[in-house]
Amino acid sequence: MPNYMTLATCNLNQWALDWEGNLDRIISSIRLAKDKKATLRVGPELEITGYGCYDHFLESDTFLHSWEMLSRILEDSSCRDILLDIGMPVMHRNVRYNCRIIIFNGQILLIRPKLYLAEGGNYREMRFFTPWGRPGHVEKFFLPRMIQDIVGKKTTTIGDAVISCQDTVVGCETCEELFTPNAPHGQMSLNGIEIFTNSSGSHHELRKLKTRYDLINEATRKAGGIYLYANQQGCDGDRLYYDGSAMIFQNGSLLAQGSQFSLNDVEVVIATCDIEEVRSFRCSPSRAQQATQAMQYDRIEVDFSLSTSGSFQNIHPTQPREPYFHMPSEEIALGPACWLFDYLRRSRQAGFFLPLSGGIDSASTAIIVFSMCRLVVEAVKAGNEQVIADLRSISAEDDWLPSTPAEVCGKLFHTCYMGTEKNSSKETRKRARDLSKMINSYHIDLNIDTIVTAVLGVFNAVTHFTPRFRTQGGTVAEGLSLQNIQSRLRMVLAYLFAQMLPTVRNRRNGGSLLVLGSANVDEQLRGYYTKYDCSSADLNPIGGISKTDLRGFIDWAKDSFTLPILGEFLSALPTAELVPFSETYTQSDEEEMGLTYKELSIFGRLRKVSKLGPFGTWEKLLYEWQDIMTPHEIYEKVKTFFHFYGINRHKMTTVTPAYHAEQYSPDDNRFDERPFLYPYLSWPYKKIEGALKKYEGKVD
Repeated sequence: MPNYMTLATCNLNQWALDWEGNLDRIISSIRLAKDKKATLRVGPELEITGYGCYDHFLESDTFLHSWEMLSRILEDSSCRDILLDIGMPVMHRNVRYNCRIIIFNGQILLIRPKLYLAEGGNYREMRFFTPWGRPGHVEKFFLPRMIQDIVGKKTTTIGDAVISCQDTVVGCETCEELFTPNAPHGQMSLNGIEIFTNSSGSHHELRKLKTRYDLINEATRKAGGIYLYANQQGCDGDRLYYDGSAMIFQNGSLLAQGSQFSLNDVEVVIATCDIEEVRSFRCSPSRAQQATQAMQYDRIEVDFSLSTSGSFQNIHPTQPREPYFHMPSEEIALGPACWLFDYLRRSRQAGFFLPLSGGIDSASTAIIVFSMCRLVVEAVKAGNEQVIADLRSISAEDDWLPSTPAEVCGKLFHTCYMGTEKNSSKETRKRARDLSKMINSYHIDLNIDTIVTAVLGVFNAVTHFTPRFRTQGGTVAEGLSLQNIQSRLRMVLAYLFAQMLPTVRNRRNGGSLLVLGSANVDEQLRGYYTKYDCSSADLNPIGGISKTDLRGFIDWAKDSFTLPILGEFLSALPTAELVPFSETYTQSDEEEMGLTYKELSIFGRLRKVSKLGPFGTWEKLLYEWQDIMTPHEIYEKVKTFFHFYGINRHKMTTVTPAYHAEQYSPDDNRFDERPFLYPYLSWPYKKIEGALKKYEGKVD
């Protein structure tokens, strides 16, 4: 006969070190789960602290406050009569562990440490924690005195054990463990564990959700069982956006899926499952043969049933559904937009300021802000009290309730075209003005010639030398210095306007704006921007996104957001407009870089994702580009890329904090750790040249 149980997982918008805020969101999710008749609630990884505490995990205070917050959950009567899986750091025998705390009715049943830690890309868990690394091993844990007073006992169990309820068995798997070749759920399933919980701190990358989905789906398709995946959602204090997508699977079928991008602080995802279907699914002789040899787990017994007793209950079993995956263009529209809103409300600033150049990159940043405004209005119309309160705090207007994205843009978003008489075209100025009008940003149009002339005047008065552009007979160094002056003065002006515009616009108590940058990931990789120019900002929502994906995003937004002006950005020549133009010369980004944006994207993936140096890159491209280039032409491309990557790597040490969205991001902060002073790579070039000679028949 059917044996139904309603289970809950969740997305929580936690914030590193926001102790009371994190606690409120945890308790809110527990209450919502109980309201929906759930008997098990699973939360994100390290949800009490927030995942992104980093070196704060080395502080004793972090562990003390975690226990203090947990004590409130243990004492809260609304957190009773439901099995709870809660994440926090724990110190055991002077060793720090990333743990799950399994609680029922004010008692700590089990502390389950993470077996295998995430250590790569943006993850540095080994810096803060030690992996338990001993499957099936358990020890006695002495509880802090404040917890002893609440639970009435001195010890509990710590280690890789499982929870045995009256009607089923629950086991834990934490984030990275799912991604390992020998994931814990395999052995647990053979040992009879029927429900798996996975508490995650997984951040967004373009096209990554499908990988996560496939891993969980395959786990339950092969092993059978019910799998609950919880994740953090939002910006918890740095470059990452944790993209939620809480899910519940059963026997290889998706039953429930939460949002990937949202302005909601708490989202509870439930499913009503029949545990008997798991037992039927596992009824195969080959599985039974392996089960008799499975690893044994200590079972912590709890006098509680997850299922509903009796027949003829008012139960509606959850039916399998198809997963939903956003297109990359939608991911760009939604992920950075949610990240920006979280950052804006939590930094307590008055809005955004963007130098809007009339090119596709700054337009992309502007459209992401406009997308944020659309999400905000949707949340307001849905009655999201937190978003409404945040909006009123940001605007310093106590009764403000916007009804359109344009209204939000007009209040929070400020754009500025900073042109020059000789270098800026009428077309870019017009595009910037038309786009700002269409989205209703507060727009300023100005020329910076007088400031540029003043700075050059000071230089000439001291040195008696006047630099010239190359088109006017100057050297490369002179031309670059003249371009850099324009770029850097724009940065200075951007921060002046960002500090003063709220006061100019009579915002209550003034305030300040966050300056947004708009250098894409390919330009940062190549170093094709000026250090400390207007790419130097507070935040860069497109700094982890390729030019190719940005063009796709703009093309998508043109129709999806009904912004026909974006078609003009797509057809325009990418240009920095820092050099005087004429009938015979217009500055072109790709021509100056010596590489197309598509080629840069390929080099970026080979360098970072495929982990190849110059020689390996050349060998790989010999096959991939053999129909479009000669081996020598490929060598010249490789040499060009690694030359400019090397001489410009120093720029990445000061790069604006950017939304992480791409696997080949060159972000020097944590994701892509490299030296920033490179030698001339003579040896790999000699190897390529030697291989070329053999290829061309010059060496026997």
